[in-house]
Amino acid sequence: MIISLLSLAPVAELAIKEAPTWLDRELASGGRSTVRDTGFGREVRAALSARQQWLVEQQLAEGNGPTFRLRAGALKDLRRREFEFAGERLGAELGKRFEPSQMGERIEGIIARRVNLESGPYALVERSRDFTLVPWRDVLDRNLGKAASGIMRGEGISWRFGRGRSGRRSARS
Repeated sequence: MIISLLSLAPVAELAIKEAPTWLDRELASGGRSTVRDTGFGREVRAALSARQQWLVEQQLAEGNGPTFRLRAGALKDLRRREFEFAGERLGAELGKRFEPSQMGERIEGIIARRVNLESGPYALVERSRDFTLVPWRDVLDRNLGKAASGIMRGEGISWRFGRGRSGRRSARS
C-alpha cells in the first residue's frame, strides 16, 4: 500500500481555496478517480462539486458536469493568488514586503524557514527589506539560517551557501 499526502488542509476547505489544489488536478484530468459514495469518498465528491462551482464563479472554469473545463491559465492564476495571499500574510508577520521571484533572477538572502503552501513547500528567503519564496529542496534543511545565493532556473536553483570565499559550498536543487 502506498499513501500520498495530497493536502494539509481538510478536503472540505479545498473547495474555496485561493490556490491550486489536488481537486483542480482531478477536475483538469477530466476523468475522476473512482471514489465510493460513502465516507471519505462522499466528502471528495462533494468537494469536487463545490470546487467546480467555485471555479466557475471565479471565472476560472466554465460548464458543469461532463462539459466542465478549466480556462487556459486557471492554475497559473490560482498559484498567483496563493502567492499574493501568502506574501501578504508573511509580510505582515515579518514587517517586510514580498517580492515574487522570477525565472533567471538571482536570489540572495537568508534561508529563514520552510513555508507549506497548498501548491507545495517553499523556502522563505529573507533579505534586509523584503523576502521571496522559492521552491523547497531537501538540501535547504541543513542550511536553514544560512546566507545563500543562486539563480532561478527551470530545473531548480544552483545554490551557494555561506559568505566569503573560504568555505563556500554549492548544492544543486
